[in-house]
Amino acid sequence: MAVRDAIDERARRLVAAAEGLAIGRGGIAAVAQATGMSRQVIRQGMAELRAPAQQPAPRSGRIRRPGGGRKKTVDVDQTLLQHLEELVDPATRGDPESPLRWTCKSVRKLATALKQKGHRTSHRMVAVLLQELGYSLQSNRKTREGGQHPDRNAQFEHINRKVKEYLKRGDPVISVDTKKKELVGDFKNNGQERQPQGQPEQVRVHDFADKKKGHVRPYGVYDLRRDEGWVSVGVDHDTAAFAVESIRRWWRHMGQSRYGTAKQLLITADAGGSNGARVRLWKVSLQNLADETGLRISVCHFPPGTSKWNKIEHRMFCHISQNWRGRPLVSHEVIVNLIANTTTEKGLRVKSALDTGQYPKGIKVTNEALAAVRLTRSSFHGDWNYSVAPTKP
Repeated sequence: MAVRDAIDERARRLVAAAEGLAIGRGGIAAVAQATGMSRQVIRQGMAELRAPAQQPAPRSGRIRRPGGGRKKTVDVDQTLLQHLEELVDPATRGDPESPLRWTCKSVRKLATALKQKGHRTSHRMVAVLLQELGYSLQSNRKTREGGQHPDRNAQFEHINRKVKEYLKRGDPVISVDTKKKELVGDFKNNGQERQPQGQPEQVRVHDFADKKKGHVRPYGVYDLRRDEGWVSVGVDHDTAAFAVESIRRWWRHMGQSRYGTAKQLLITADAGGSNGARVRLWKVSLQNLADETGLRISVCHFPPGTSKWNKIEHRMFCHISQNWRGRPLVSHEVIVNLIANTTTEKGLRVKSALDTGQYPKGIKVTNEALAAVRLTRSSFHGDWNYSVAPTKP
C-alpha cells in the first residue's frame, strides 16, 4: 500500500478493509498477506465500514477507541505490584525470610526475583513501578538517640540555667569535645572541592594508615560568649590528660587575655569519651588546671546519647569539616592551617596548634588521688554536675 506510512492506524485499517471488500472472497487473506496486517484488524475495519453508526466515534485527538491498544503489564498481571512490594520491604509486607532480605535490592535483582515468581518484567519496568509506588534511593538518617534518661530534659534545663548565669556575670563558658580521628596523608577526604575540569586530586586507593604520619585527634574548645574556638591537634592518644591540656592551651592563648579577672569557668561536655563523667583522670587533671589558673571549674555533662546537642558540634566542628571537605589532609601543617582558617559570616574565629605531647593510655588513678580532688557535687545529679576548686584560693 503506497499510502501506508502517510495515514494513521485507523485509516490504514479502513483502507485495508475496503480493499478486502472489493476483492470479495479471499480478500481478507490477500490483503493481510500484502500489507502485513492481521486478519482480525481487517475484519474489524470491515465491521466499521458496514455499520459505521454502531461504532463509537473516537475522542478528539484519539486514534484508537477507549480501551484499545496493548494493556499495561500491571493491568494484566494483578499480583505484580504486590510481589514487588513484598520483595522491597520483606520485613513488613512480605516474607521475613525472603532471599532478598540480606542482599542489595537493585532493580536487576528485583526483576530476576519477580521472574522466578512467574512474572514477565524487566529491570526498566521495575524502576518505573518503584517510582510509581513512591520508592526512591535514600541513605540512612541519624535520628534515634537510644533510650532516654528520665532526667534528660531536666539536665538540659539545668545546663541552660548555668550557662545563662555565667554569661550574665561575664564568666567564661566553653563547650569541649574530641573531633573524629583523621588519617594524615594523601587519603580521600569526603566532600567535593573545585578543581580544573577532568583533573581531580589524586589520592590513595586504600585507607591504610601511614606508619610515619599516623593519625591526629583534634580536641576542640568553643567559647560560647565570643564565638571563638581553639583546637589542639594531638598526635597521641585521646585521654583525659590530653583533653585538659587542650583546655589549658585555650586558656593560655585565648581565654586568659579575654577573661583575666574571672574566678570561675563553666565547661559543658559529653558524658563519655576522654572528658566523661566517670573518668577519674579527667577530674584529677581538672584539679591540676584549677590549681594553675586559680579558677573554680564547674562541669555540666550532657545526658548519655545526647552529644549532638553539645554546642561545639554544630557551631565549630561542622564548619571545620566544611572547610577541609574534599582536601587530602597530607600533613600536620595542612590540618592545623585548615582548622585555623575556618570562619563563618557570623564571626567564628578559630586558632589551632599541633600538640606533640605523649598521653599514654591506661593510667590508673588511685582512690587517694581522687579523694584529694576538691570536688563539690551538685544537689541535682552530682554525677553530671560538679565543680573543682583550686587548692589555694
